Amino acid sequence: MNKIPSSSQAGTAKSPRLCVAILPVVFLLGCLIFIMVAKGSDAIFEYSHWTLLAASALALVLALTSRSLDLKRLANGISRSATQILPAIPLLILIAMIAATWLWSGVVPTLIDYGIRLLNPTFFLVVTCLVCAVVSVLTGSSWTTIATIGVAFIGIGRIMGYQEGWIAGAIISGAYFGDKVSPLSDTTVIASSSCGVDLFDHIRFLMQTSIPALIVALIVYLGVGFVTDTSAIESGSAEIIDMIHSVFFITPWTLLIPLVVLVMIAFRVKTLITLAVGTLLGILGMFIFQPAIFDAVASADASRFMTTLRILSDETSLTTGIPTLDDLMSTGGITGMLPTVMLVLCAMIFGGVMLGTGMLAVIARAFTSRLSRRRSIVGATVGSGLFLNACTADQYLSIIIGGNMYRDVYDRYSLPPRLLSRTLEDSISVTSVLIPWNSCGVTQSTVLGVATIVYLPFCIFNYLSPLMTLLRSWRASSARSHRQPEPDPVL
Repeated sequence: MNKIPSSSQAGTAKSPRLCVAILPVVFLLGCLIFIMVAKGSDAIFEYSHWTLLAASALALVLALTSRSLDLKRLANGISRSATQILPAIPLLILIAMIAATWLWSGVVPTLIDYGIRLLNPTFFLVVTCLVCAVVSVLTGSSWTTIATIGVAFIGIGRIMGYQEGWIAGAIISGAYFGDKVSPLSDTTVIASSSCGVDLFDHIRFLMQTSIPALIVALIVYLGVGFVTDTSAIESGSAEIIDMIHSVFFITPWTLLIPLVVLVMIAFRVKTLITLAVGTLLGILGMFIFQPAIFDAVASADASRFMTTLRILSDETSLTTGIPTLDDLMSTGGITGMLPTVMLVLCAMIFGGVMLGTGMLAVIARAFTSRLSRRRSIVGATVGSGLFLNACTADQYLSIIIGGNMYRDVYDRYSLPPRLLSRTLEDSISVTSVLIPWNSCGVTQSTVLGVATIVYLPFCIFNYLSPLMTLLRSWRASSARSHRQPEPDPVL
C-alpha cells in the first residue's frame, strides 16, 4: 500500500506521466457531458460542485498511487489558486446585495421603464452590446458592467420578447470586449505585464482581432433584431409599463444611485468599496423612493432593520399578475448566491490540486514540447488557454501560467511578445465566461439568471476572438512562406 509522502520527502516526488495527469480533466469533462445529456443543461450548475470535488479526489489518488504526491508542492498549488480566486467571494456577496437593493429601490424598474420607452426593439441587441462595451471600457470591469447595467438590459430584453440567451450573449459580448481593450482592466494589465509588453502596445495589437470580432457580433445581433417579430412586443409594452408604475415610484432621481457608482469607478475607487457604497445607496433608496414596496415585502411584526436584513439575505418577491414581470420582481439575496460561492470554492480546489500535484505542469510540457512553426505555436497557445480555463477555473491563473509556459517558446522562434499577450487574452480572458465551472461563467450565469450553456452559443464576440487570432496567424504564416527572406510580418 502506498503511503503519502512526508514533508521530508517533499522534494523527491516525481512528476506524473501524461496519461495519468490528463485523467482528472477527462473525468471532469466526461461527467459534465453525461449530466447535460441525462439531466439537461440546467443540471450542470447543480452537479458541478460534486463533479469538481470528485475530479480533485481522483487527481489526489492518482498522484498518490503514481508516487508523485508532494505535500509541499500541493500546499503551494492550493495556496496559489486560493490567492487568485478567494478575493472573488466578497465581490459575489456584494453583487447579490446590490442586485436586491437596486431592484427594490426602483433603479432597475426605472431603467426598464425608460428602456422600453426609448429603445427600438429592432436595435435592442446592438444597443445593448455597444452600451455594455462603452461602460466596460470606462470602468475596466466586465463583472461590474454585467452586475449593474447588464441586469437592467436582461429585464428590458425579456419584456421585449427576446430569448434570454440572445440578451445575455449581447451583454457579455459587449462587456468582455470593453474589459479586454480597456487600460483599466486587471486582466489586460496582467496579460501585458506577464509577457513583458507595453500596455498600450498590447491594446493596439488586441484591436486587430477584437474589432473585427465585435463587428461580426454586431452584424449578427442586428440581423436577429430585424427577423424578430416586434408587433406583439409593442402591443404588450404599455400594459407592462402601467404595471411597473402601479408597483414602483418611477423617477429619474433613482438613477443618481448608479451615477454615483459610475463616478466612483471612473475615479478608480476599489471595487469592494464601490459595490459596498452602491449597496448602501440602494438601501437608502428603498426608504426614500419605495416606502410602499418596503412595507409590502416586510413581515407584519418585523422592524425596518430586520426587513432590510431579510431583503439582503433571503429570497424576496412580489406578484404582479404578469408572468414576464414576475420573473423580474424577485431577488435571491446572499442566500441565492451561496451555491455560486460553493461552486467557486470547488473550482478553486480543483485548480489548486491540478497545480499542486504537478499534473498541470506535465500537460503544459506536452503542449509545448514539439512546437516549431508560428502557426502551430499560436494554435497551441489558444488550445492551452481554453484548457487552462477548464483546469484552473480562473482567468488570472490561466493567463499567468500560459505566459510562463510559452514565453521561452516565443523567444526561441523570434515571435514578438505582444503576439503571445494578445493570444492569451483572445483565448483566456474572453472564453472564461463560457465555461460553466469557471469563476467568470459561474458568476455571470448567476447574476443574469441565465445558465452558461444557454448563453454560450450567443456570445458571438467571445468565441470569435480566438478564431480571429488563429485566422491572422494562418494568414501571416502563409504570407511569410512566400516572403522567406523578409522579417516576420506584424500579426
